[in-house]
Amino acid sequence: MAAATSGRPRPRPLPRRFYLPDAREVAPQLLNKVLVKGRRRARIVEVEAYVGGGIDPGSHAFGGLTRRNSTMFGPPGHLYVYFTYGMHWCANVVCEPAGTASAVLLRAVEPLDGLEEMRSLRPRARSDLDLCSGPAKLCQAFSITGADDGSDLVAGVVAGALRIVDDGTPPPDRPTATTRIGLSAGADLPWRWLVPGSAHVSRRAVSR
Repeated sequence: MAAATSGRPRPRPLPRRFYLPDAREVAPQLLNKVLVKGRRRARIVEVEAYVGGGIDPGSHAFGGLTRRNSTMFGPPGHLYVYFTYGMHWCANVVCEPAGTASAVLLRAVEPLDGLEEMRSLRPRARSDLDLCSGPAKLCQAFSITGADDGSDLVAGVVAGALRIVDDGTPPPDRPTATTRIGLSAGADLPWRWLVPGSAHVSRRAVSR
């Protein structure tokens, strides 16, 4: 990756300590960070927080530790990938120390580089605005599958591996906060955050 310009620091993977807080604290701070895989780069514009401890009925960890959600209980800074509706992958970033289930769902990103590759992986996308405007679309565009479950986003990053970097663009001062999408339980919790005005989010929202 080329060095940053305009006085900004060279983009670097987020450190482990970034992911140590509760997912509800980490989620809005992930906005405007950059998802990278090979030549593909995209800015994170929409996220949702999910926590365990029996307080979030919309979370996979609500009922405790299982084989499916074990990565969510693992160390912070890892990727939790799950299959949903029998057809789609969804990617989450694990937060808090190991043993505490907490994760941020990556809902939508704004493509920056590598669009041709994304288009080839998302042939049904109606436009570039549709390339990554949803968690399943995002995973398709970045070739994220169950094989990536448990991947470390911080340590041991090799060329071509998925990572999240800070390119010097700060998160919004006042991100749009609203309720989460597609849940049968916990849908009233305002734990979804978006970059205000972004045309790349999965669904527009009114700030709460």
